[in-house]
Amino acid sequence: MGKPTGFLEYERKESVGEAPLKRIKHFNEFHTPLSKKEQERQGARCMNCGVPFCQSGILIKGMVTGCPLNNLIPEWNDATYTGNWDEAYNRLRKTNPFPEFTGRVCPHPCEVGCTCNLGGDPVNIKEKELSIIERAYESGLIKPEPPEVRTGKTVAIVGSGPSGLCVAEYLNRRGHSVTVYERSDRVGGLLMYGIPNKLEKTYIERKVKLMEKEGVVFKTGVNVGVDVKAQDLKKQYDAVVLCCGASNPRDIKAPGRKSKGIYFAVDYLKAATKSLLDSNFADKKYIDAKDKNVMVIGGGDTGNDCVGTSIRLGCKSLIQLEMMPKLPDERQPNNPWPEWPRVCKTDYGQEEAIAVFGKDPRVYQTTVKEFIANEKGEVCKAKLVKLESKFDKKAGRNIMAEVAGSEYEVPVDLVLIAAGFLGSQPYVTKAFGLDLTERTNVKTVEGHFKTNVDKVFTAGDMHRGQSLVVWAIREGRDCAREVDKALMGYSNL
Repeated sequence: MGKPTGFLEYERKESVGEAPLKRIKHFNEFHTPLSKKEQERQGARCMNCGVPFCQSGILIKGMVTGCPLNNLIPEWNDATYTGNWDEAYNRLRKTNPFPEFTGRVCPHPCEVGCTCNLGGDPVNIKEKELSIIERAYESGLIKPEPPEVRTGKTVAIVGSGPSGLCVAEYLNRRGHSVTVYERSDRVGGLLMYGIPNKLEKTYIERKVKLMEKEGVVFKTGVNVGVDVKAQDLKKQYDAVVLCCGASNPRDIKAPGRKSKGIYFAVDYLKAATKSLLDSNFADKKYIDAKDKNVMVIGGGDTGNDCVGTSIRLGCKSLIQLEMMPKLPDERQPNNPWPEWPRVCKTDYGQEEAIAVFGKDPRVYQTTVKEFIANEKGEVCKAKLVKLESKFDKKAGRNIMAEVAGSEYEVPVDLVLIAAGFLGSQPYVTKAFGLDLTERTNVKTVEGHFKTNVDKVFTAGDMHRGQSLVVWAIREGRDCAREVDKALMGYSNL
């Protein structure tokens, strides 16, 4: 611990974001990193606690606190404080193969678990992680490291999201020959097409090129279960790992749902990102929000991304529906540290909506009762209804029930459904003959990744359900070890 009193002497500082009215003019990242000197000073704030919850990755009341990857946070904080950035990178890479991703898109439960939260602000861990990996690239420290010896074993990975990339990274590092199949035209899964602004796609491409130089083979535009038969993959490879995500979106069952102008958020974001990457929107192959009254259904991260994207595409007005009540602005006594703080978060999309339209777009305890279409079959209005929490005797729990007489209408030209995901897509699971849980996730023995089908494993959202990028990486890391042990009889991963 290089600076025992650092957390007392230095205040937490964060990178400065570009003003909302400026950043909505582009789709690039919009934060200016802290200087090297300031990053080192921020590393001094780490207390190197006796019990470092920041790297615990434990669940408390069903919510994670601390890093699921068990990153060696106090170690690389101290290394940066003393100016030893190379050593900081060496410690970081031991647990996290993709800090360039998590440093940008992870909500960082590590900071939630930071002991400094008890009497002040947590250590700035997220930005430190990103600064370490970016300095490693800039200094030339990161170079292709193909395995010196190949095992002769072959592995097919279906899906190139964070879990699939992680499995590929570790199994290739072990010496197995890895081929990744991706149905889209670009590698990255939801990292590529589901997360705008926060993660510029050049960083994904940079990492993929590095993996290719190390021996990983990527095959894009190949839809396993359609273009390639499951049986053929099982015959061709020694192991198959399914990392297809929880890409089955939850729908809204309301009259008028089939009206034109209603889309799933994932389709909207993918079309916008692909058109941006392909032609800077010149091809017009995106869902245009210009001069439209947009309604986003869902208050999570995906809904926020829809808000930010719609504003950048020039929407006329915007409303974001949230079924649940607004969370408190500060921690409540029944939600103590180190639990995940159940507080209201205003994300970048909502900040931009406030700047453009003068108010927070979120409307709480509200849902759609009916979509109303014009004579052309296009959605033009939505009938909304307020909700309240009531105890349901049949369900044995509180539910959000409609408030009688609270209906009202709003003008709507474009509806984006960001209500979460239900699990894996059936055409893949049926093709492999997989057992599923009641939530349509792929079923395995708890704590393991082998499916009911010989030689077939699974990881990520397809296995655990919709979750964070950091959990997908953790799943990929653990799955890779299990696959390696199955192939070799032991594992040194």
